[in-house]
This record gives sequence, C-alpha cells and structure tokens, in this order.
Amino acid sequence: MPATVIPAEQRLLQGNVACAEGALAAGCSFFAGYPITPATEIAEHLARELPPRDGVFIQMEDEIASVAAIIGASWTGAKVMTATSGPGLSLMQENLGYAVGTETPCVIVDVQRGGPSTGIPAVPSQSDMVQVARGSHGDYETVAFAPSSAQEMFDLTVRAFDTAERLRTPVFLLADAAVGHMREIVTMPAQACAGVNRRVASVADNGAARFLDEQVAPMPLFGRGLKAHVTGSCHDEAGMRNVVDAEALDHYVRRLSGKIRRVRDDLVEVASGDTEDAEIILVGWGLVGRAAQAIATRARQQGQRVGWVRPITVWPFADVELVSLCREAKRVLVLENNMGQMLPYVQAAVGRYSEVDGLSPRILGALHRPTDVLEAMAA
Repeated sequence: MPATVIPAEQRLLQGNVACAEGALAAGCSFFAGYPITPATEIAEHLARELPPRDGVFIQMEDEIASVAAIIGASWTGAKVMTATSGPGLSLMQENLGYAVGTETPCVIVDVQRGGPSTGIPAVPSQSDMVQVARGSHGDYETVAFAPSSAQEMFDLTVRAFDTAERLRTPVFLLADAAVGHMREIVTMPAQACAGVNRRVASVADNGAARFLDEQVAPMPLFGRGLKAHVTGSCHDEAGMRNVVDAEALDHYVRRLSGKIRRVRDDLVEVASGDTEDAEIILVGWGLVGRAAQAIATRARQQGQRVGWVRPITVWPFADVELVSLCREAKRVLVLENNMGQMLPYVQAAVGRYSEVDGLSPRILGALHRPTDVLEAMAA
C-alpha cells in the first residue's frame, strides 16, 4: 500500500504571523519581547500559540531585558527568539555582543522602521543593515537573512533557527514594516520542521572543550550536571577568563569569527535573473530587491538588457557572488530604502569591474517608483 502523502498547508498570512509560524515550526519554545511597532504581531501570535504547546511567552519590561531573557533561556536548552524594531535593536546591542562572545544560539527578528531614534513607527525602512553587523563593539561576525515576502518570512525564520543552533550564534531576520504587514499565500509544511538539534555536552565529556572549538563545541546546559563558566570576558575553550594576554584575545576573536567564515559559502544565498547579457544590473535586498526584480523584468520586456540581483543573505556579505553576477555589466544600480547602506559594500566588491551607483527612493519609507528607476538607468 503506498504511503499517504500529507499535503502542505496553504494559508493567507500576514508576514509577521508567517514569521511566528516559522518559529513554531522550527521548534521555538521560548519567546521574550516588548511590544513595538511594526513587530508586535509576532509577539501577539506567539503569546497565543506557545502556552498550549508547552512553550513560554514572557513580555519583558524592555528590549534589554528581552534579549537577556532569551540568552538565559537558551542556556537551559530552549530554542529562543525575540522580535523588535530599530529602537529596540539599539537597546539590545550590548547583550547581543554577549551572546556572540558566549556562543549562545538565539534568533532576533528586526522588523525595520524609519529612524534614527524613535523615528516613525509605521513607515518601512532598511536602515538597520549596518547596525546588525556592527552595532556591538569588537570584532565579530553575524548572520542575517532578509525576507522579501510572507513566504520568506516563514522559510527564513526556520533557517535562522537552524543556523543559530548549528553555529551557536545569534542569527538575525532583517525584515521591514511592509514585509511584516503584507498578506500573502504561504505554503507551510504539514508537520513541524525537523531542524537542527543542538549538540549538548554531557557528563561523559566533562573535560572536553565547551567554547571556541574548531567545529563548534557541544553546549553545556544549566541543570544537566555540568559545571560551566559562562562569561563575556575573553576566555579559553573551557570558558575560563583570560583578560591579560593579547594572545588570548587573538585566539578568542579568531575562533568566534572563524566558525562563521568557514561556512560562509553555505550561508550566503543570492537570487538573480537575466544577468548573463545584462548591460545594467539592479541590486536590492528585502522588499526593495523584489521591486528591483519587477522593474528589471519590465525593462526587459521593453527591449533593455537589464538584470537583477537580490542578496537573501545580508551577512555574511555576498561580495563573491556579486562579482560573479555583475562583473560583465557596464553599470550596477543599487536600490535601497535608506541613504545607501549596502552601496559601499557593493562598490568595494564590484567597483573595479562596473560603474556602481546608488538610488534611494524619491521619498524615504516608500518603494522606488519604476519611472524613477528607468530614468536613472537612462541617465
């Protein structure tokens, strides 16, 4: 008798709800957060859905406490997430550096809005790209995925959890208010995603490395019979502090960064089209990248040799892939809903081969008008 095939479920979901459903599918069992527009629907959905699944939802007093709570919960073995927007992300930066230094797996969703400071809550922006990578002090590497649709809000949330668990590191989902609030059909698996299970230290390997291992050390968990020294100070493989020697700092930083750099090619994903013979290539990320694709397709239909590239992985940056896709083009036009945060990175990667320009929308917080982009391409 043939096996029964359970069809995937299709649902009309808001992007933020799709993100929350992705977290549940990935096995998220703990969420701590503070309400903030335009990310609040993620918290609202998980507040309803986690308790019936034996999960924990906590509304904290602020974003500093929220990220501290998920770090603590992760050290008990839970898969954890928080969601915020730019002002909250700013408050989280010190503890995010701590999560990097202690190799704590966690997922942080940033549904971006206009800034700086409190800015404007309901207007989408792409103004946190550099903050995600460089917001805390010191040398470190981050991983960030940028969804352009409700479907990718689901899929990339699952991927963020898997990456965080596999690499023992914070992973970001870099969305914006438009992607978070749009409603689209989302195809969801019929059952929970298998996902990556965390390698957990046991009493049997009590003497083994727990930090700074070449292949990511098994993680000791509170309450499992192991003593573990967890510190954000410079430390060795056993977690013991060394805040005197430059060699210790060198070892500490290189191991933390190296575990991400070694798998860089597996992390980086780029969508593209019509780049082989393109004279002009439009580059954009997130929802703007989706708009760039639509505008490039329209230009093709009008007989122009235009291609498009959309980095799905924002960090690590897709410099190698951009060179491969764009080096034969005469011109690369970078579209962003900001004043040009990705632009310098694209210029550094591709500038020796092609002319690279940036184009912000006519009104920050809005998508680019196709006529403006077509005029810029003709200039």
